Amino acid sequence: MPSTVVITAEQRVQIKEIVCDILELEADEVTDTSRFKEDHNADSLGAIEILSSLERTFGIEIDQAELIRMVSLDGVVDVVQESLAK
Repeated sequence: MPSTVVITAEQRVQIKEIVCDILELEADEVTDTSRFKEDHNADSLGAIEILSSLERTFGIEIDQAELIRMVSLDGVVDVVQESLAK
């Protein structure tokens, strides 16, 4: 049975800080479900930067195919959580 990893509150804050820093947004502008592209005018380069920064920060590998799921903070947290469980 695969192990379940739960993202801590601190890790979630760290993920949000990475997203906000790369997308040049204030933390209060980003909700768990606001969509990076539609709500914040993020581009695909920003998504790649987020993925790369998460890999460095958490010591994980994220397949670029996961970018399609990384459209909101909740999506990013889910992808990181799954990557940490591997």
